[in-house]
Formats: sequence, C-alpha cells, structure tokens
Amino acid sequence: METTKKHFLSDIGVMLGRSMRHITRSMDTIITVCITPIAMMLLFVYVLGGAIQAGTDNYVNYLLPGILLMAIASGIAYTAFRLFMDMQSGIFERFHSMPIARSAVLWGHVLTSLVSNAISVIVIILVALIMGFRSSAGIVSWLAVAGILALVTLALTWIAVIPGLTAKSIDGASAFSYPLIFLPFISSAFVPTDSMPTVVRAFAENQPVTSIVDAIRALLSNQPVGSEIWIALAWCLGILIVAYLLAMLVYKRKAL
Repeated sequence: METTKKHFLSDIGVMLGRSMRHITRSMDTIITVCITPIAMMLLFVYVLGGAIQAGTDNYVNYLLPGILLMAIASGIAYTAFRLFMDMQSGIFERFHSMPIARSAVLWGHVLTSLVSNAISVIVIILVALIMGFRSSAGIVSWLAVAGILALVTLALTWIAVIPGLTAKSIDGASAFSYPLIFLPFISSAFVPTDSMPTVVRAFAENQPVTSIVDAIRALLSNQPVGSEIWIALAWCLGILIVAYLLAMLVYKRKAL
C-alpha cells in the first residue's frame, strides 16, 4: 500500500512538472489572466468607485476579494484548454500505455492550475497594495484567506476538467468559464446586496460567491467572520466533491 502511494505521488510529481513546463514556457497565460481583473479593479476604483456606496472609504479593500475570485475563474479556463489539447493530441492514450497512475494525469493539470492561479493572486494583491489596499489581518487570517482561495481554485479547476475532457472544440472547452467570471457581479463583490432589487438580492445572498467574498473580506479587515466562513467552506467543499466525482467519472469513460 505504501509503495503504491509513493508511486502515485511520484507520478503526480512527473505530471505536475510536465504541465508546469508548459506554463513557464508560456507566461503570457498568467499575464492574460491578471490583465482583466486588474483592469476591472482600476475601472471600479478610479472611475466608478466614487459613485458606489459600499460603506467604506477604501473601496479597493472592499473590491479585492471579488477581483481575486474573478481572476481564479478566468485562470481555470486554461486548465480546460490544456486538457482539451492533450485529448486532441492523443497524449492521453500514450500515458495510459505507460506504468503510471491514470488519475495522475488529471492531478498534474489540477495542481498546475493551483500554482499558476496562486501566482496570479499574488500579482493582483501587489497591484492592489500600490492602489491603496491595506489589511490589518494577522498571519492566521491570511492563512485562512489562502486556504479559502486554494479550495475555490481546486473546486473550479475540477469543474474545468469536465469540459476539458468532453468539449468538441477549443471554444467549447473554455466557454464554460464565462458565467463563473461574471457571477461576482451578482453578489456582494462590488456593491452591498442591500442596494439590489428584491429578486436579484435573493439570488445574490444565496449564491456561493457572496459568502466566499464576505468571509475573505472579514478576514482581511480583521473583523468577526461569523457564520459566513462556514457557509463559504461548505460551498467550496460541496462543489469540489461533486466536481471531482463527475470529472473522474467522465475521465474513466474516456479512458475505456
């Protein structure tokens, strides 16, 4: 059992190294992922910020959690794209003929997404600091934020695996991410939900982005988190488990 586990982790390491080499040879993917969220942050802070009543004098502090989720939603589209290209090239069949764990191929892509999105998040936070973002959070709160963002990335990446394996075209492989990118707009990411019409408000307050954004915002401002963090974790873990099971089911059918 221990030998099998060791081989499995070794196989994942090999697949992760392979996927990361694609990232390092094409850093424009990370740059592209960062550009749109940073542009949105600049737009909302310097153009629209004065007209938005968010209940805070430092709007970039209010805005940042939603921008980070947008960046992650944009970044995971590249996982679907790279998986689609692997499926089309026939490399999966070659891997399946080798003595490696079959699921290691998927885990390589998923962990690459985790690393590349972490880089994007760090870049966006650095830009936010230049724009005036300040946080009174301690190390524990920052670690909690990192943990939540990692869970979000894993959950969305496993969702991305499904179209990456099943899409018939490149556009189809990445198009699924568009609703995920724009979901923060119908949440508390940019404005408080109190200002929304009743129907929109009901949706905004009961979708995952709002609870995740509110939890991260409270942690970064060193405020009591309350039940929001547990709701956020429940959403992340629930989506992660369901997406993982569906992705593995699709993968097993493709591998037959």
